[in-house]
Amino acid sequence: MEEPDPLRSVLKILKDCKHVTFLTGAGISKESGIPTFRDKDGYWSKYDPMKLASPQGFLENPALVWEWYRHRLKIISSARPNQAHEAIKEMEKYFNITVITQNIDNLHIEAGSTCVLELHGNIFRSRCTQCDSKFDTSLLKEKIPRCPKCGGIIRPDVVWFGEMLNEDLLKRCYEVLTITDAIFVIGTSNQVYPAAGFPLLVKQHGGKIIEINLNNTPLSPIADVFLQGKATLWMKAILEKLKEWKNSMSLS
Repeated sequence: MEEPDPLRSVLKILKDCKHVTFLTGAGISKESGIPTFRDKDGYWSKYDPMKLASPQGFLENPALVWEWYRHRLKIISSARPNQAHEAIKEMEKYFNITVITQNIDNLHIEAGSTCVLELHGNIFRSRCTQCDSKFDTSLLKEKIPRCPKCGGIIRPDVVWFGEMLNEDLLKRCYEVLTITDAIFVIGTSNQVYPAAGFPLLVKQHGGKIIEINLNNTPLSPIADVFLQGKATLWMKAILEKLKEWKNSMSLS
């Protein structure tokens, strides 16, 4: 029996969609040259992640944590949106698109996506631990930056291990997911909750799941379509097929 064409399967799903959501993880940004947290990263690989990305680690050694985040910021600042980020933006021409991202690298926003919900914050933002004033991370030059308003220690405005996600942001995510006709799950391990439960919520409300990943994940067995490989290649191919279909519809 001939295997179905996965692109045809994706297009068949998209033909009936109005609201499309993208849930993205580190895998999509890795194709822009940003290593994942689990990658071997030279000098920093010797450190326990809990020392670099937790409230306890920051309290114990804020200078070390800031050194780590400045190292990450330097890498991220030189990265650019790839073809997957750009294809997601282009799909706004055809659907109501929401991007829910676990990444802190700003690449979806830089690509031009207009509705981006950043679950874990943004490395380009920082905030005071006392008065919650916001700052541009790139402008903070002190080894341990302090708030000019209250003197409190400033920290990266990202979600660390052991911290809760923003309740208002989560509420917005759940509202979107209940009206999502199809969700693309790209470059995420699908093991960290609550994000790992988002595709299941879409499924419960009658939506479809399209997963793009280099490897199988716990989500793969229940995905309506599983596309194994690079997000850049698959998203470029999906966008081209979508344009072909839309053009044929306009000519008919």
